[in-house]
Amino acid sequence: MEHYYSYAEFLKAVGKGQASPSEQLLNDIYMDLFLKHVHREQTRERLLNLIDEALDKKDVEAFNLHTEQLNELEDDETVKP
Repeated sequence: MEHYYSYAEFLKAVGKGQASPSEQLLNDIYMDLFLKHVHREQTRERLLNLIDEALDKKDVEAFNLHTEQLNELEDDETVKP
């Protein structure tokens, strides 16, 4: 399971001067994980809003589509080690 640390901790680690190649690699990996986490959360929020709209409009087709997309997103999240 991925561990998430604060963005402030990341900036402190990056801002400590010239990083060695191995430190830079770790920084790049952390940045990638952080951005994936942010993207996943934004996508989740967008899908939840679309599901709410579909419920308000009683749009069964849109509800089913967005619920399926949300389930896939959550399934992808739980499958990763």
